[in-house]
Amino acid sequence: MKTFSKPLTSAQEKIYLRRYQEGDSEAKRILIERNLRLVAHVAKKYQNSGEDLEDLISVGTIGLIKAINTFDHTRCARLSTYAARCIDNELLMMFRAKKKYSREISLYEPIGTDKEGNEISLLDIVESPPVDIVEQYSVREDIRFLLCALKDTLSQKEYQVICLRYGLFGIEQQTQKEVAAQLHISRSYVSRIEKNALQKLRELFEQ
Repeated sequence: MKTFSKPLTSAQEKIYLRRYQEGDSEAKRILIERNLRLVAHVAKKYQNSGEDLEDLISVGTIGLIKAINTFDHTRCARLSTYAARCIDNELLMMFRAKKKYSREISLYEPIGTDKEGNEISLLDIVESPPVDIVEQYSVREDIRFLLCALKDTLSQKEYQVICLRYGLFGIEQQTQKEVAAQLHISRSYVSRIEKNALQKLRELFEQ
């Protein structure tokens, strides 16, 4: 696999994002080129899917371009954090589309005959719904993305409250009253912080 350019630093990323938002097409090219290493990193997770890695990178690059087009720095501090999810989503959409097509064909395709000589298909012998591996992986990736994006998306106080309220990163889960006592703030203030933090995280998934 070819070598990709080094990623941009945080400062460089901000400069090129600003230039792109001002209409500089060269800045967009650089943002794409300097994030191809990220595309390759995400695509390599699907190497055992039977798809060619170069094809996976091509599909992932579409996700990267979508990320650059829709990135909002007020919701996520780094483009790479947001882009990783968009790249993953693009690849998962490809797998879902292929799975749907292959399922439509294979479920009805004859696989043999029964004792009476009647033709049977896979659909005839399936007794329970198949486990959706792609969907399971998608959920795991959503969780991983969320945990990685917490610090980039939330303020320090919001991050602290969410970790305490939901028992993240080995911290024991606490009630709003317990969090308020630990942080020496009112319970209603904890509630407001938690509500604002959850809204930010919802918006992050809606981008």
